[in-house]
Amino acid sequence: MRFDGKVAIVTGGARGMGAAHVRGLVAEGARVAVCDILDEEGAALADELPRARYHHLDVTDEARWQSVVRAVEDTFGPVDVLVNNAGIMHFGGVEEQSPGHFRRILDVNLVGAFLGMHTVLPGMRERGGGAVVNVSSAAGMTGFAGGIGYVASKWGVRGMTKAAALDMAGSGVRINSVHPGVIRTPMGESASPELFAQQPVARIGEPEEVTRMVLFLAGDDASYTTGGEFLVDGGQTIGHGGHPDVAAD
Repeated sequence: MRFDGKVAIVTGGARGMGAAHVRGLVAEGARVAVCDILDEEGAALADELPRARYHHLDVTDEARWQSVVRAVEDTFGPVDVLVNNAGIMHFGGVEEQSPGHFRRILDVNLVGAFLGMHTVLPGMRERGGGAVVNVSSAAGMTGFAGGIGYVASKWGVRGMTKAAALDMAGSGVRINSVHPGVIRTPMGESASPELFAQQPVARIGEPEEVTRMVLFLAGDDASYTTGGEFLVDGGQTIGHGGHPDVAAD
């Protein structure tokens, strides 16, 4: 198994994509810390899986990050894999989005991922290896109306991933970002079919399809890969199919 003996932390791990990542890592042999603020769902998931423990974690709380990592190390051992999956969305354009909501989105989606790396990476560097997968979004590759806070946060995750990968160059630690499109999760399953009807793969994505990419990047199969951005979006960001109308001369 690809992660036999490895220790992983997954934020936002109680449901949706995070839960799929937890299940995938456990299935491949990892010991996994399920981290979330959804205590009931997170604890239930950990209880049904071998080698999984739930930890309450508000990713915006630096002190809590430190205590959770210490607890994981005491229970499972040093952290080999960090999946920064926690994220929120609040719709609003540049005129409508309140500064408070804008800051909250950045705090969870961007600062939360930074705090995870800030806490975990020193230990990875000291041990000479490890992998971080930052879950960004297709919105981190383009923009969409009414999502200024979310788009800003996910572009930030994309850029931060590259800067952190350079900071860790030569340490044996790899850091990459994953960019899902519309996925069947509590956040994405209510999306209008119009959002993906014109994609090359014209359907909603499944969490497990993102998990397969996460596991690849977190594992040794991606040993020559760092600072990269990996789309799992059904082709959403490459444009629409068909041919443009061309007027005859």
